[in-house]
Amino acid sequence: MRDMTGLRSTISGFPQLAQARRLMSGARFDQAAECVMTHLRQHPGEPRGLTMLGEIANALGALGQAEHFLRQAIARGGDDFGTRRLLALVVNQQERIAESDAMFAQLERETTDPEIRALRAAILDKLGRNAESITIYEQLTRDYPDKTRFWIQYGHALRAAGRVPEAITAYRTPLADDYECGEAWWALASIKSRVLTDDDVATMQRGAADAVDVRNSAPLHFALGRALHDRGLYAEAFRHYAQGNAERAEWIGYDASELTAEIDEIAQLVDTHFVAKLGEAPDADIVPVFIVSLPRSGSTLLEQMMGSHAEIEPVGELPYVPALLRTAMELATRRGRVTVPQLIAQLDGATAAAMGRDYLARAALHRRAGTRFFLDKLPHNWSNILFVKRILPQARFLDIRRPAMDCCFSNFTQSFSNAHASSFALTDIGRCYIDYIRMMRHLDAVAPDLVHHVDYERLIADPEPELRAALDSLGLPWDPTILDFHRNERVVRTPSSEQVRRPLNRDGLGVWEPYAEWLGPLRDTLGDLAA
Repeated sequence: MRDMTGLRSTISGFPQLAQARRLMSGARFDQAAECVMTHLRQHPGEPRGLTMLGEIANALGALGQAEHFLRQAIARGGDDFGTRRLLALVVNQQERIAESDAMFAQLERETTDPEIRALRAAILDKLGRNAESITIYEQLTRDYPDKTRFWIQYGHALRAAGRVPEAITAYRTPLADDYECGEAWWALASIKSRVLTDDDVATMQRGAADAVDVRNSAPLHFALGRALHDRGLYAEAFRHYAQGNAERAEWIGYDASELTAEIDEIAQLVDTHFVAKLGEAPDADIVPVFIVSLPRSGSTLLEQMMGSHAEIEPVGELPYVPALLRTAMELATRRGRVTVPQLIAQLDGATAAAMGRDYLARAALHRRAGTRFFLDKLPHNWSNILFVKRILPQARFLDIRRPAMDCCFSNFTQSFSNAHASSFALTDIGRCYIDYIRMMRHLDAVAPDLVHHVDYERLIADPEPELRAALDSLGLPWDPTILDFHRNERVVRTPSSEQVRRPLNRDGLGVWEPYAEWLGPLRDTLGDLAA
């Protein structure tokens, strides 16, 4: 693998940069930045120092600053491969996918590094160009059959396209040489059909006992939990779910109070006057419809159903709202501490409109049908509704709600990344559900027509009334094809990809009941909502 910055072999003549590199290796980024600034005062505009500032900003999550320093470095002659690669990564982290695709396409022409090709394949998959992505992964797995990550990414792309048997083969390939590979085991376990054998369970138990890296051991425990659940061994399954979650919780360090404080502030600041200032809904040519919920609430099912309507295009979980909000918060906090509700209140009309146009331009990369309505179903946009309404006054919102115990326990059994970090403790996911309900109730009070609610239980039991009401909220006529949603063969990139290709079923109801004796902390946290 190439050096990320191309600097390590060229900074020996600059003692401040050498010291900064040592400090960075120990994650002492503030002190490293001071060393680099001292160097730049002595050598104004020196590109290696500017690139290192970009590295530090990137490590601290200040993506806008990182991009600024890296572009300065390139303008000053520091346009080596490593600097341009880091810039492409920073742009990609900001979810400016078309730009990063062009950057990685250029880098791909300059190197045989397979990691660049893998990054390109991941970007193409994000853009909905699934067939092209699969072609690259096929070649990568042929050329580098010992690269575990390539096989897993290949499997994910195949599974999203509905090619599940081939995905299973891809996931199993690296396990022949690495029985501790938790990510591959979890990929198999998360498939809705029961693909794990008794021999697999024995191998996973050996892997969980031997694994020393939490990135392997945690998903192994989740996979074991799923396999044992399928065998009706609920006590053992829960023990593994609890262990996997405990390892993830310790590694990530989630603080549930931060979300609670944000909802507290919304309840205090957001009233009918605040909502009125967000902007009137225009009669727009393009109307994004945001399906919002907690994860594991049926959002993929609702998307599959609504997206089978002739006048609605489903485009998956777009990352653009959180990316735009993160950029806006980074810029705002340079002038002092600001909260999200304060940022929304401070956004002037021109800036908000520009952000809305930016969102629509990025979303257009995923659109093929040209319908007026399209669905963005990133679940945790539930906490971004007010921001979305400010930058896209024409936006509509559908909230799908699953019963609290089912929803929370399903989150607890899912091997999520830190994007859903509240799921790693029963009390944390319970608090998150409470905050979500508080947010929705408050919005219903101050803006009764802003969010249309869909009840998961009623949707499963008798879908047509729920779907008719959702379509009415969008001003759309009934389309009976949405009841044949499972025949829609589009690419689905969520853990529910197989489930939405089946007719309606009640598999998602009562999932917590076999574990009732161990879920006291969740019931206590939820209180009345548990009923």
